[in-house]
Amino acid sequence: MTTVAILQARCSSTRLPGKVLLPILGAPMLSRQIDRVQRAKTIDQIVVATSLNSEDDAIEAMCVDRGVNCFRGSLDDVLGRFNACAEAYGADIVVRLTGDCPLADPDIIDLIVQSHVERKADYTSNVHPPTWPDGLDVEVLQRDVLTAAAAEAKLASEREHVTSYIVKHHDRFRMSNVALSPDRSDLRLTVDEQVDFELVSKIFEAFLPANPTFGYEDVLSLLDANSGLLEINAGISRNHGSQNPVDGHPHLMNCRKH
Repeated sequence: MTTVAILQARCSSTRLPGKVLLPILGAPMLSRQIDRVQRAKTIDQIVVATSLNSEDDAIEAMCVDRGVNCFRGSLDDVLGRFNACAEAYGADIVVRLTGDCPLADPDIIDLIVQSHVERKADYTSNVHPPTWPDGLDVEVLQRDVLTAAAAEAKLASEREHVTSYIVKHHDRFRMSNVALSPDRSDLRLTVDEQVDFELVSKIFEAFLPANPTFGYEDVLSLLDANSGLLEINAGISRNHGSQNPVDGHPHLMNCRKH
């Protein structure tokens, strides 16, 4: 069984253009995220999936420089791009990650993948319902489920958001969720706005270079001890990047477009 982490990324963000390549301590934000994802023990391959648009040439160039796999497909049909990427790299199990989550944690990725395998699930996440900090999202799905979604999804919203069709048709699939206790979903560690980027940058600066393998528990401890950090992006709600419910399903707002 081959497990492939597909990290969606694009430069055409409307709120913070080019955010995935903004520098954190001299390295692109996306590169910092790749560093963290590469430590996950359950991942066989990592692929950055970006669009064919010329503005995303810089993402491919960064991947080439780093020796990281890069797949390019449709900007708007993200589901189609994602499915084609999974096919190209022979994935049996697919881990969906997004490029606005530079603090993605390898231990959380491993936890979700292991739970997915143990429960023999079709789809496993830590976002339905959300209990983890926003920005530590992980979705794991079987390749045949992804293929079915890509073949059957018709609505534009279902093509723009990789897993919305699967979640909407949850009665068809073996769904599983991994919760965090106590609930820390009030914390925002994703990057949609400049203030989000400022907070994430300060978190990296607090740990690097002394502790390059810092984990989410270290981040939570840092934030709990420094309430001023939380004020940086306190005015932004969870899933700010997807304020409109998808086709009347508010719980699908976790499926962000990239």
